Amino acid sequence: MNRLPFTAASHLAAAADAVRSALAVHGVVGIPTETFYGLAVRPDDTAAVRRVLALKARPADKALLVVGASVAQLASWVHLSSRWWARLEAVWPAPVTVVLPGARAAAATGAGTLAVRVPASPLLRALLAEVGPLTATSANASGLPACTQPDDVARTLGHGLELLLDGGPTPGGAATTLLDLTSDPPIVLRQGAWKPPVSWGVKAT
Repeated sequence: MNRLPFTAASHLAAAADAVRSALAVHGVVGIPTETFYGLAVRPDDTAAVRRVLALKARPADKALLVVGASVAQLASWVHLSSRWWARLEAVWPAPVTVVLPGARAAAATGAGTLAVRVPASPLLRALLAEVGPLTATSANASGLPACTQPDDVARTLGHGLELLLDGGPTPGGAATTLLDLTSDPPIVLRQGAWKPPVSWGVKAT
């Protein structure tokens, strides 16, 4: 496993090159997010997605979260109405993940839908702008706590990683709010740190 520092803008170029190299061989990359570490592969790379699922011991029918640098970067991956486009552009980056109909074949999708988010970390968004959208499912075996320490990622999952971007300790905290926008009205699937505006007409489960 290769391990590179990823805490400053000066690390971006080397990190982007290393991520591209890892993705080219269907490798899994550990990335720091604004909460926990995540496992990153291309959403449409079936072999790499299978590696992530095996590494996490996660059921194959569970979709993987995908993060992008912006709403525009995610637009080709999901069907997004102009109304929701405007609403998400107004709030992202924020700790809210939305489930939308998938717009292209992707191994990370579940039942034709894809969960997407624009992360709050500026450095991660800069990386995504360079390499494209990536999965960011939490770096842990299913059922165990997500990792906030890069050493814990290396110790528990390093055997299955091609690359670990070491961003130091991440803050942890509450999970992102998860909204199902395929339903009308939208439904809160998981309440997290963020509350949708009343004008969105979201229904709590």
